[in-house]
Amino acid sequence: MAAAEPLNTGIGESVTRVEDSRFLRGLGNYVDDIVLPSQSYAVMVRSPHARATINGIDTAAALASDGVLAVLTADDFSAFGGLPCGWQVHSKNGDPMTEPKHPILAEGAVRHVGDPVAVVVAESKAQARRAAGLVDVNYSEGDAVVDLQLAASDGAELVHSDTPSNVCFDWELGDAAATDAAIAAAAHVTRLELVNNRLVPNAMEPRAAIGDYNSANGEHTLYTTSQNPHVIRLLMGAFVLSLPEHKLRVVAPDVGGGFGSKIFHYAEEAIVTVASKLIGRPVKWTADRSESFISDAHGRDHVTTVELALDGDGMFLGLRSTTLANMGAYLSTFAPSVPTYLHGTLLAGTYTTPAIYTNVKGVFTNTVAVDAYRGAGRPEASYLLERVVDLAAIETGIDPVELRRRNFIQPAAFPYDTPVALTYDIGNYQATLDMALENTDAAGFDGRKAASAARGKLRGRGIACYIEACGIAPSNIAGALGARAGLYEAATVRVNPTGSVAVLTGSHSHGQGHETTFAQVVSDTLGIPIENVDIVHGDTGKIPFGMGTYGSRSIAVGGAALSNALDKIVLKGRQIAAHLMEASADDVVFKDGQFSVEGTDKSVGFGDVALTAYVPHNFPLETLEPGLEETAFYDPKNFTYPSGAYVCEVEVDKDTGVIDIVEFHASDDFGNIINPMIVEGQVHGGVAQGVGQALMEGAVYDDNGQLLTGSYMDYCMPRADDLPNVTVSNHVTACTHNPLGVKGCGEAGAIGSPPAVVNAVINALSDYGVKHIDMPVTAHKVWSIMNANGN
Repeated sequence: MAAAEPLNTGIGESVTRVEDSRFLRGLGNYVDDIVLPSQSYAVMVRSPHARATINGIDTAAALASDGVLAVLTADDFSAFGGLPCGWQVHSKNGDPMTEPKHPILAEGAVRHVGDPVAVVVAESKAQARRAAGLVDVNYSEGDAVVDLQLAASDGAELVHSDTPSNVCFDWELGDAAATDAAIAAAAHVTRLELVNNRLVPNAMEPRAAIGDYNSANGEHTLYTTSQNPHVIRLLMGAFVLSLPEHKLRVVAPDVGGGFGSKIFHYAEEAIVTVASKLIGRPVKWTADRSESFISDAHGRDHVTTVELALDGDGMFLGLRSTTLANMGAYLSTFAPSVPTYLHGTLLAGTYTTPAIYTNVKGVFTNTVAVDAYRGAGRPEASYLLERVVDLAAIETGIDPVELRRRNFIQPAAFPYDTPVALTYDIGNYQATLDMALENTDAAGFDGRKAASAARGKLRGRGIACYIEACGIAPSNIAGALGARAGLYEAATVRVNPTGSVAVLTGSHSHGQGHETTFAQVVSDTLGIPIENVDIVHGDTGKIPFGMGTYGSRSIAVGGAALSNALDKIVLKGRQIAAHLMEASADDVVFKDGQFSVEGTDKSVGFGDVALTAYVPHNFPLETLEPGLEETAFYDPKNFTYPSGAYVCEVEVDKDTGVIDIVEFHASDDFGNIINPMIVEGQVHGGVAQGVGQALMEGAVYDDNGQLLTGSYMDYCMPRADDLPNVTVSNHVTACTHNPLGVKGCGEAGAIGSPPAVVNAVINALSDYGVKHIDMPVTAHKVWSIMNANGN
């Protein structure tokens, strides 16, 4: 039989995203699109104060308002626990972190503007909103604790009255003595104080939740905008509401972006679940955009001092950093892991620095809780490292490219043990830097700078190299570091009798293109068209247990589970095919959708084997079960380590300080790539968020804890004309420990771009003696610097 024509839907092909057809036609099914019979609507009553005692809540007027079904306060949730934190860290003295209760609704006190105090449920959202304004909360306002350094100081007002201080943990990693010695013996020490600005996640779809209780069988269904529905079921069911898992189904249908902010278990999910049972009707809550600013977990918010020690040849000897990390008013689900293990372990970057030590204090303040946001700890580490390296280049007079090259971990050195607890399996940092420089015509920079100057512009070039850790695992190591959940992933491959395939995956897509990428893995392995593959996710009632999507883990962990399940399918298929062809299974090979007996012309198609599995008239029933469905759980042996080099060129207007990114190139190493087009899109999106952090975005609180940047009128998100034409290139070193050789690509752009952009602006302002500007590097800041001191 002639070999089948190769498909063009397998690994490595830029297959057009299959899910975009419904998204672009407005046929997606998001939580707010769902309308259940007898559905009611919830509106939260939120605190206008950052810190206050609640003296009483009068709900009478609200209850009497038209259409109101219920007004609930903390008393209605007294039987339930608070929202749990999913990651525990210990201080350097061995003490566990401080975990004050995070109540579902405020109990006696509020701790940030937006803290939910009560919920009104009514026939319509308009009626609920009107009644919410009638809930009379008697507050005694106190002095808010906002400034991070003041909050961490002795004698500060306490965010939680039952804690000894506002310091949640005082954590360390690395060898303090060796680092101190390296700094003391150095020929040069570069010291830098910097702020990693607080960001407000702004997913296209605001958070929403629907609670639906079925009194006939006692089952709860929660529809929610979540990146990991099983984790929500685990946290809310087991630790908050004490619901048996088989009585709680969590459905996360189409989700319009998350970037980390939809990983976490939020109070609103528990509120609508409880409210639905209390009133006997489905209850929907959808956040307003301004409400999201004060209720979604924020990202970043570090204040850091970093020191880099170098010898006389510019070789790095030691790195020491001291960080205050804002936790906000409460511990969000994974908040303690972000400034500690997801940050401190990446401080080696791509360099051979032999001694590293970091000390991080997590601090409570009267602000919205902070948790993982695209990159989660990795952007903070990369930013401080690439900024201090660039400053060291200025101070030592060594070219910033040359300084990085001298200190790179060399390709022959892998696997490489860093001083901060990681083992990098593979990489080639020279290659990505060479590629980035070549693609941006580094040799021609001086000419472009002169041309810019002729037009009254200052031109600067910034370089940043990064490494990140994706696919957090193995579970036993993560558990030892404080994770309160496993970090594996699961996949079930269900082959239908006619040969089409359904994949049930614990990974969740909220814009990443899983329905295409995962189907490509199936198409490549089984030799079937991508149209014959259905990807099912986001419903705990359908899929095996999974840990969801975050940290660029989907293809590295979820895809690996899928690959292993497909291997099981092929193995069983070979046994069935061997029976059909009266051959030994050891002699049967599978390629391009055909099972063949090596050295003969005997073959059967995948579809024939699938039909035989379900219509087993000619089937080895004595040795095999009918059917063709396999499940695999995959727990990685190590993180994966994507890396890269980004080059940015900017022009600064001398009259206005306006910054224009005129060239940006991202050169990455993501290991093997499933779909180059989707990967390029992920890089573009990440760079957009990184440019936003570098130049525009920043959450600002006043001294009373009021969020001054609480809407798009004040919080500047990048728009299309703020962004450069990003070019992308890839150098591949395949991951050594997962079956696909993939590493993950979702966060790279947000990690590598902030230091590249800021380094470029600093370079452009070199004639003004500028050595550092904190993000966001706004036009006003730049203009002020250029016009200070008589410039």
